[in-house]
Amino acid sequence: QVQLVESGGGLVQTGGSLKLSCAASGRAFGNSYIGWFRQGPGKEREFVAAIRWSGGSTYYADSVKGRFTISRDNAENTVYLQMNSLEPEDTAVYYCAATNPYTTQPMDFMAGYLYWGQGTQVTVSS
Repeated sequence: QVQLVESGGGLVQTGGSLKLSCAASGRAFGNSYIGWFRQGPGKEREFVAAIRWSGGSTYYADSVKGRFTISRDNAENTVYLQMNSLEPEDTAVYYCAATNPYTTQPMDFMAGYLYWGQGTQVTVSS
């Protein structure tokens, strides 16, 4: 059974940084995508960034490109989201999610992510 556990959220001022972690377990992830999504207050859940477990190709939402970096540590089975230059609009619950291996769907296709973590709160104060 796939388990995803997020950590690293918190309260930060505008312009600050946070690094989120997603510890993955339960099976080999092969060519799965591991993605980060977020849901702000009163907003729909949206794609943030994703990485292919094998090979490491990445994809970002335009709103975070140049500020956020997704990476993985295969040995630790952990995916990270380094968030810099944070803005109040980044305030949200951040979720880690995984697809099945060998998915061919676009990396930002939310319905393709079958396994989800419980989320971690990020609050950016102005």
